[in-house]
Amino acid sequence: MSELIRIFTERGDLAHLALLLWASAASTALWFALRELGAASRRFDDFVRELARFNRRAHRRGNSSTREHHD
Repeated sequence: MSELIRIFTERGDLAHLALLLWASAASTALWFALRELGAASRRFDDFVRELARFNRRAHRRGNSSTREHHD
């Protein structure tokens, strides 16, 4: 990496080096953010699925207890 910096400084292309470093940092940050967003989406989907399962079970229990009280 230091040789790459030396080449850029000898040519006077410090702006290009700064742009390269900024672009690589921005790309890394974007990749990390998208990875976390995907993981959050999967966790939310799991939560909604479990909530739906809970509601189905609670609804079934509610119906069975209602029938017992009417008999």
